[in-house]
Amino acid sequence: MTIDVFAQYFADVKDPRQTAKLSYPLYDVLFLSICAIITGCEGWEDIEDFGKARLSWLQGLGLFKEGLPVHDTIARIISRIEPSALQSSFIRWMQEVVKLSEGEVVAVDGKRLRSSYARHDRQSAIHMVSAFATANGVVMGQIKTDAKSNEITAIPDLLNLLDIKGCLITIDAMGCQHKITKTIVDKGADYLIAVKGNQKRLYESIKAAFASVDTATGLHIEKGHGRVEAREYHVQDAGDFAEAYPD
Repeated sequence: MTIDVFAQYFADVKDPRQTAKLSYPLYDVLFLSICAIITGCEGWEDIEDFGKARLSWLQGLGLFKEGLPVHDTIARIISRIEPSALQSSFIRWMQEVVKLSEGEVVAVDGKRLRSSYARHDRQSAIHMVSAFATANGVVMGQIKTDAKSNEITAIPDLLNLLDIKGCLITIDAMGCQHKITKTIVDKGADYLIAVKGNQKRLYESIKAAFASVDTATGLHIEKGHGRVEAREYHVQDAGDFAEAYPD
C-alpha cells in the first residue's frame, strides 16, 4: 500500500489548528505517530526518537520538510484531533490492509489499560474494547469505554464498524447478551461466547444438558510463556437449545 493510499483513508481527519500557524502538517504527524506505534513505541518521546532515527526516510516520502517536531508538539497536535474521526479512519485503513478470510477468528475483549489509573488525581482507569484478528495478529479496531460495565454497549458499536461477514467472533461471558449476538448474526458472522452466571437460566440449562448425555471430547495441550495449559472440550449437538434459545 502506497503512502498516497494511506493518505486517502485519513483525509477525513480534520486539522483543528489555524491554517496560518501550521509548522507541521497534520498528515505528517499522523503518519509518524501511527508508524511509530506499530513498531512498538509507547509514548510521545518514543515517537520523537523514532522520527529522529528515520528522518531521512520520512523526508524521502515528502514529509517533515521543515524538520521534526519535539514530542510535546506531537502530543499537542494529536490530542486536538477528534477521536471518533481518527478511530473511523484507522479502522477503515486496517480493513484494507488486513483482509479477513472466511471462518477467521476475531476475538473481542475488554481490557483496562495498564497504569491508566492515577490515584493522586482520581483519574479513572481507561477501559478499551478491542477486536483482534487472531490469524494475522492485529487489532482491527477498538473503542474506549468509561467503565468495564459499559463493554456491553460498546461491543455492538465496535462490531458495526467492522466487516466481519463469515468470521467467528469469540467473546467472554460479558458478551452473552441478546443485542450482541443479534449484531453478529445480522452482519453475517458466527459467534462462540462463554456462558456464566450472568445468564443464570441459560447457564443452568447447559450444565444440566451436559450432565445427562455423552459428549464428544477433545484435549488440547499448549506450552508457552513458562507454563503448560491443558484444555478439555466437551461438545454436543444444540438439539432442543436451538428452539429454546433461538437467539
